[in-house]
Amino acid sequence: MLVIAPLSLGGLVAILARSRPSRDGSGPNGEVSIVEFDDTGRPRGKRMRGKMAQSDSVWRERLTAQQYWSARRGSTDTSFTGTYFRLESPGLFRCVCCENALFSSQAKFDSGTGWPSYTAPVATENVYQQADTSLSIERVEVLCRLCDAHLGHVFDDGPAPAGLRYCINESALRFVPIAG
Repeated sequence: MLVIAPLSLGGLVAILARSRPSRDGSGPNGEVSIVEFDDTGRPRGKRMRGKMAQSDSVWRERLTAQQYWSARRGSTDTSFTGTYFRLESPGLFRCVCCENALFSSQAKFDSGTGWPSYTAPVATENVYQQADTSLSIERVEVLCRLCDAHLGHVFDDGPAPAGLRYCINESALRFVPIAG
């Protein structure tokens, strides 16, 4: 009887842990709720989607070296080296790993930092945030909810009304232009 009690307690803990959403918002079956968008930027509604999980070797094959190191390993693009920070065309910015809609050109602004910057994601459900202390300072990391790609960081020095600046790595994004 003494042997059964710890196993029962352990089983109960495992069941309870599986029934709670994780930090990324995934449910017990590894599904997440995101808002899907068509390539014209129109929302198609909330959908439950399975988390996209790939092996490291598959990510290395599918992505360029810069995309891999930024989106899968959390490195940062060098400022002022891309083209998206100055891009003014209407469109949608999707995750380079899983195509999840992340940001709209309507929320994009020139922050002067050399990185694409946005006041908000296209849908809050499509990203999640977590503390990042990798540089010995606390920052807030922004990740893709569907595949856990590192996108960049969010800061509280953006324009009104929300005052947020989503500072995002270009190599984690794919731009889809919207025809006028």
